Amino acid sequence: MSPRAADWDPRHLPDLRGRTYLVTGSNAGLGFFASEQLAGAGATVVMTGRSPNRLAAARAAVLGRAAEHGHAIGTVETLLLDTSNLGSVRAAAATARQRGRIDGLLLNAGIVHAPKQRETTRDGNELVFATNVLGHFALAGALLTALAAARGRMVWLGSMSTSMWAKDPVDPQLTTGYTAWRAYVQSKIATTAVGLEADRRLRAAGVPVKSVIAHPGYSPSGRTPGIHGVNEPSRLGRFADNLQAPVTQSKEHGAWSLVRALADVSVEGGEMWGPQRIVHGSPHRATPSRITRDPAVGERLWVVCENTTRMRWPFEAARR
Repeated sequence: MSPRAADWDPRHLPDLRGRTYLVTGSNAGLGFFASEQLAGAGATVVMTGRSPNRLAAARAAVLGRAAEHGHAIGTVETLLLDTSNLGSVRAAAATARQRGRIDGLLLNAGIVHAPKQRETTRDGNELVFATNVLGHFALAGALLTALAAARGRMVWLGSMSTSMWAKDPVDPQLTTGYTAWRAYVQSKIATTAVGLEADRRLRAAGVPVKSVIAHPGYSPSGRTPGIHGVNEPSRLGRFADNLQAPVTQSKEHGAWSLVRALADVSVEGGEMWGPQRIVHGSPHRATPSRITRDPAVGERLWVVCENTTRMRWPFEAARR
């Protein structure tokens, strides 16, 4: 059982033995540290990524760091998953369902540094929107009945950047007017809006699954511990990131909000969690940007995701 919200300590998590969490994009960054923190609390963690070599290295790093500090951890498994590829999403979801119980789904994988020119996936979708939004929508839908059986939750990775760009993403695939910044921010607006829409639909259907948003603040690689095969910033990158130390934090600390959104039993569906000081700090309840809270925006993007992925969430089956 989790302690009261005011007593939540990200360095000393509640006992998570017996729970299973699937984390997308676990081979580096926030996903790696979230996986490490969950496993350190005794959970079974399914680390996912699209590169088998990098995924194996990340798993080895979790186990090695625990052994180095004399810490016991839960079970750490791996699963190949490329969220930009809908075929990969379907295959991974089928494997995850066969493995059994899923208490939480951390929808973390994504592209932060978008390509300068618009690129498309093999499914014909704009790369950033496909990776950050569509793949996660399809994965969450495919695993909904498993989450419902465990009365679990899904956590969508938002961003503080959504407060800097208030434009309605009427062209989520960015068929015109593509820029790298717009691709990233629009994907995060869509992620948050769809996550909030998921909460509304789950509640209306009576499905016992919570949909929550979390964001990591400003957590660059250069402020993060170096880990071979996981986080290896250049000297110049670390120097530049350390110049911003007063307004940044490590990815290790950035993962705190994600883990709390996923594991704290006091968290409710439809909430957003992020650092107390927006860019850094301990995890606290936050307020999503206005555009992401608009039900009309959420509903329209939901339909886009349904039609593009050909995934209809099985609300009726999950309610049983």
